[in-house]
Amino acid sequence: MPITGDAPGSWPVSASVDLHRDDWVVALRADHLRRPGHPEDTPFRRLVIEHPGAAIVLALDEDDRVLCLRQYRHPAQRTFLELPAGLLDVPGEDPLEVARRELREEAGLQAAHWRHLLSVYSSPGLSEELMHTYLATGLQETDRGDFVLEHEEAEMETCWVPFEELYAAVLDGRVTMAPVALAVLAYHAKAR
Repeated sequence: MPITGDAPGSWPVSASVDLHRDDWVVALRADHLRRPGHPEDTPFRRLVIEHPGAAIVLALDEDDRVLCLRQYRHPAQRTFLELPAGLLDVPGEDPLEVARRELREEAGLQAAHWRHLLSVYSSPGLSEELMHTYLATGLQETDRGDFVLEHEEAEMETCWVPFEELYAAVLDGRVTMAPVALAVLAYHAKAR
């Protein structure tokens, strides 16, 4: 059978239990499911992180530099070189509009041109998060609107990194955040 891509579908779920749910964006549940066509099987448990998805921005200036952020991430206990990004935390929100908003709020920039690079699931064995990555060019400064940087974002630093330097840092493992690596590799492949 030739490889044609992913296919939608779901297996029968016999029970679903909330393990954690509050006012934040993500939740954790346990689903008990069976293989299709095997009703005699004992249901097995899979944990699911409910996640609304995210938009990531590879903002490239006229000098072929990428706008990057340095931000602390507590679960990994390290400061990462990142790209502007944000959650699709409003139901039905267009990922491109989220990308535009995040570029403005996190970097004080707007872009004249937008191009979709790719959409990928971050870790489908555990999470339903779908990440949408965009290339933004024709950059110019703008105000952040009424957005206020808080918590880790209040300590965030911005920097401009030459694309080829960022590409090399992804390849040799100095930059390890998946959305950055995927955006850089996708742009490099499409630009060729």
